[in-house]
Amino acid sequence: MALFALLAAATAAVTAANGATASAPTPADPLTVEIAAIDAKVFTAYNTCDLDTFARYFDPDVAFFHDTGGATFDRKSVVDSTRKYICGKVHRELLPASLHVYPVKDYGAIEEGEHYFCELASGECAGIAKFVIVWARREDGWHATQVLSYGHRTMTEAEQHAVPPLKP
Repeated sequence: MALFALLAAATAAVTAANGATASAPTPADPLTVEIAAIDAKVFTAYNTCDLDTFARYFDPDVAFFHDTGGATFDRKSVVDSTRKYICGKVHRELLPASLHVYPVKDYGAIEEGEHYFCELASGECAGIAKFVIVWARREDGWHATQVLSYGHRTMTEAEQHAVPPLKP
């Protein structure tokens, strides 16, 4: 089964485990498709430690709020934290059904969703969190100006069984 299909199944299972009902996917609007593609590029760079590409998606004065890690107010700090705490240690996966995108008139978009994290050493996927990213559309592309990463917690046993483990 393809990874996307596994993730879609995992998302439905996690949604069901959280007490919500899963609904059939609906066609996404063009802005959601565009932001989802950017999310995929940002987090592919994050997961592979391509920090030059990762950095390009953040405004130089990005405000990043992490409930357990604190706040930073510049791109360099975001990249340095990713290098120190993520590279070679953690893999992030979006729960696709949780993704919602809202336009911001004359500015850009707000992206919200949930993602889970897997430890690379063990392949165990046990952490989950919510996120919000405020994107500014500029002449040179999309830039994250504000990021909220919050609600970090350990997945329930049902959620852990619902997501595919990483392959070592």
